[in-house]
Amino acid sequence: MIRAYHRPRTLEEALELLARPDARPLGGGTILNQQRQADFEVVDLQALGLNKIHKAGEKLEIGATVTLQALLESPHAPEALRAALKLEAPLNLRNTGTVAGALVSCDGRSPFAAVMLALDAKMTVISKQSLVISLGDLLPLRDEQLRGKLITQIEIPLNAKLAFEYVARTPADRPILCAALAQWTSGRTRLVVGGWGSSPAVAMDGRDATGLEPAARNAAHDAADEFASAEYRREVAVVLAKRCLEALMM
Repeated sequence: MIRAYHRPRTLEEALELLARPDARPLGGGTILNQQRQADFEVVDLQALGLNKIHKAGEKLEIGATVTLQALLESPHAPEALRAALKLEAPLNLRNTGTVAGALVSCDGRSPFAAVMLALDAKMTVISKQSLVISLGDLLPLRDEQLRGKLITQIEIPLNAKLAFEYVARTPADRPILCAALAQWTSGRTRLVVGGWGSSPAVAMDGRDATGLEPAARNAAHDAADEFASAEYRREVAVVLAKRCLEALMM
């Protein structure tokens, strides 16, 4: 139950409030609505101006409280990212859910997190000082890393080609298995596989696409759950990774 509501006007005030042990940041509200814990305070981030999308050279800077739908509609968003966002949540939730909230609360079936992880997204996290951390480093320890801190921005590269493939029970369902592949002009190739567990996983990050297929298969070696067997996911991961690579070569 919400015990107190705060709407700070500055980042400094927001951080001061978030330092309280029972304070939670409020972006779109879709995550806090699911809370069933003891009483807590909310710190509304609406007045902090974190809802802007800005193209800066070969990078796209996305404010933490940008909604999923606003990012989907951005002319700068790669097509594969838009496809993943459409699967992430239905329209009503995309209109309220925020980019940072979706990433912090994601599980392994999140197509949005898989694509952002493939792009090696960087997150600006502030407390007493500002820190830039990769999404891959943040996800395993997100609760510890973000306690009393605030994400202000997510940055993705625009000089990387991106492909996304998935399989699901229905076209609109979240993936049983998905693959996201990013390739930079330097040749760097980064494959992420998702669809199970606590977060998508980086299967490969190399100088080129050499070893793509075994990397995809190995990433799903213990991927069994109520939706699919590990054997099924291992084989399909290879197929999806190959499709992604073919899409990048077109």
